[in-house]
Amino acid sequence: MLTERQLEIVLSVVYEYIQTGEPAGSRTISKKYLRGSSPATIRNEMADLEEMGYFYQPHTSAGRLPTSKAYRLYVDSIMQRRRSAPAETEKWKKEIRERRQGVDSILGYVSQLLGKATNCVGVAALSALGEVQIQRVNFVRLGGSTVLVLIVLEGGLVHHANIQLPCEISPDILDDLARKISAVACGHPWGQVRDALFTYVLDGLERVWDTCREALVQMDAILNRRNSRLFVGGAQHILNLPDFQDIGKFQTVLSLLEQEQALADMVERYSIKQGVSVTIGEEISEEMKECSLVLVPAPGYGRRTILGLIGPLRMDYEKSISILETIAEDLDDSLVN
Repeated sequence: MLTERQLEIVLSVVYEYIQTGEPAGSRTISKKYLRGSSPATIRNEMADLEEMGYFYQPHTSAGRLPTSKAYRLYVDSIMQRRRSAPAETEKWKKEIRERRQGVDSILGYVSQLLGKATNCVGVAALSALGEVQIQRVNFVRLGGSTVLVLIVLEGGLVHHANIQLPCEISPDILDDLARKISAVACGHPWGQVRDALFTYVLDGLERVWDTCREALVQMDAILNRRNSRLFVGGAQHILNLPDFQDIGKFQTVLSLLEQEQALADMVERYSIKQGVSVTIGEEISEEMKECSLVLVPAPGYGRRTILGLIGPLRMDYEKSISILETIAEDLDDSLVN
């Protein structure tokens, strides 16, 4: 358990390093942040904190640098504070609202904007339809064996398609099928209930099982036709950061960006349904121990949308989180309208 002074020293060292990129010495911390404590007192505390895993020294005569453990303490601290919107907020919102070429265009632009505004790699991810909760399913007989299927997803988004069944089926049976599907699927993502539905709809509909099964197969095709999509922007901006002048660190990030599925899996794994998620260093993986991942969910288009940043451990977390939250808040209207 850290004392109050130790906590202040950790937060001060992290903040100083984020601002300057230079190791923080006891004299600097005493002069700029803890004026009531002498450099000697702070030096002793820093030595203890180094033993506790919060700091390390690049060489004996240098000041201290924060570890992932110190960054985690810092991030947890700033998450409890109220954050102000960036000065460019209205400019960014106006630019996003002016883009009406569709969701892909908007999210591609947002990923570039995030990268440019932070010197990190901007990420925007749009979930697959099969990952979005279903609200209701209806079938409308159009004539012969042709049926219109209406799938209402969370947020009111409606997907529809004409499907061909093996044979004609009565409106009563179609209504019964729709009720059964809706009863199981309502409030759940399709991917979680599809297998159970194939068993459940058989109950009471055995005589038309082949037809009902075909309806489910075609629904599955509709909901999985478009996989989750990932947009990445601003990778070139990380070259502006001293942290990535080391070619090894830069290549680690580039290697991840080349593996689209691995990157999409990482974004999905570390995002949360509500609020900001910050994953630091070894919390991501050994390969990504010099990086941090900040993710924020955003409303939009009836599907789960995630905005994020991949950057160095020495990321300006408060600024980055503020930018992500500001842009995420405005995506609802810009994506739907």
